Amino acid sequence: MKVLVVGSGGREHALIWKLAQSPRVSRLYCAPGNAGIEALARCVPIAAEDLVELKAFVLSERIDLTVVGPEKPLALGIADEFRRSKLRIFGPTRGAAQIESSKQFAKDLMVRHRVPTASARSFDALAPALDYLRQQPLPIVVKADGLAQGKGVVVARTREEAVEAATDMLERQVFAEAGRRVLIEEFLEGEELTLMAFTDGKTVVPMVAAQDHKRVGEGDTGPNTGGMGAYAPAPAATPEMRTRITREVLRPIVDALLRMGCPFYGVLYAGIMLVRGAPYVLEFNARFGDPETQVVLPLLKTDLLDVLEAVVEHRLEQLAVEWHERAAVCVVMTSAGYPGSYPTGLPIKGLPESPGSQDAIVFHAGTKREHGQVVTAGGRVLGVTGIGARLSVARERAYTLASTISFEGRHLRTDIASRALRSVV
Repeated sequence: MKVLVVGSGGREHALIWKLAQSPRVSRLYCAPGNAGIEALARCVPIAAEDLVELKAFVLSERIDLTVVGPEKPLALGIADEFRRSKLRIFGPTRGAAQIESSKQFAKDLMVRHRVPTASARSFDALAPALDYLRQQPLPIVVKADGLAQGKGVVVARTREEAVEAATDMLERQVFAEAGRRVLIEEFLEGEELTLMAFTDGKTVVPMVAAQDHKRVGEGDTGPNTGGMGAYAPAPAATPEMRTRITREVLRPIVDALLRMGCPFYGVLYAGIMLVRGAPYVLEFNARFGDPETQVVLPLLKTDLLDVLEAVVEHRLEQLAVEWHERAAVCVVMTSAGYPGSYPTGLPIKGLPESPGSQDAIVFHAGTKREHGQVVTAGGRVLGVTGIGARLSVARERAYTLASTISFEGRHLRTDIASRALRSVV
């Protein structure tokens, strides 16, 4: 079976790595891919947002299944375009993907269907936004409404920070179209976790819960990023809590989208804050998370291709999805300056010749090959995932492998999964 994965980051490398283990996959392609993915798949120089060229490639190569990694092509309607041509694709339609591409859409949907979430108001003009901000308690959250690569959220601890964030988005347009509208949201405090689920529009199958580390600095300090690391399973997501989140969050949203005429086919990602033991939704994504995918997929026992096909063919209820009783920790290595401006083209030293063993894997995120040398090509460069019987073992394996890899100005957090380890015997 021929499979194409769309995207070029660590999430896509993890998808390729897992799909390569399926005996049913005869050929893997990735568009556009990166320097790590090319060891497992044929990389095709087509941008993830170029729907016309992607469709033409799928038709010419007779691809059996396309799997969409990033959010942008979903928001542009790649699933709609492919399905119109009877091409099999894993990912939601443009209408369903609004759950991520518009925070206002997601918030309205949650309010209408009584899914617990923070109270919020939206603004598309600066003056009323500032008037509202001056009346609200601190801390407060300012969010760009559209897609901002995980960076369009500011948790403002002071009035000045809140005003600056709103001004950046609405007046200075630092997030361009994504920030033309902002949500000003109540701050929720508690334990954060991610619960992703496979869904074919009716059946909802939750995955192992993970916890992402968004802030760039140690101890969750500094600006938000696309993710500095993750671990799974998250101790806060007990079996009872996963069942509750599925019942109170995931299933109501999937059912609501079905009734709206835009059924959700793919992965529904719920970012959750546990507030005094109750789950509240921080955000939804319409695809696999990054870097959560790099710790969740290594724990998947069932053939990933079997799961993806069950979703595409609307028969997920017939499949038993199984997981390994293990733990995984991913440490992200970034370029100096990230999430701001950063250099590229820097040689990476110490990379293993293969992606890794069953105990430690290097997933490439922002890399490319120049003159036979793997060099940096993004803000998040590599994700090093350790796997073990216990979280402490997985963490040690991740950091041990990460310590052998270097490039000029590399940055990583040394406290990934530390909080979880304090709560695990």
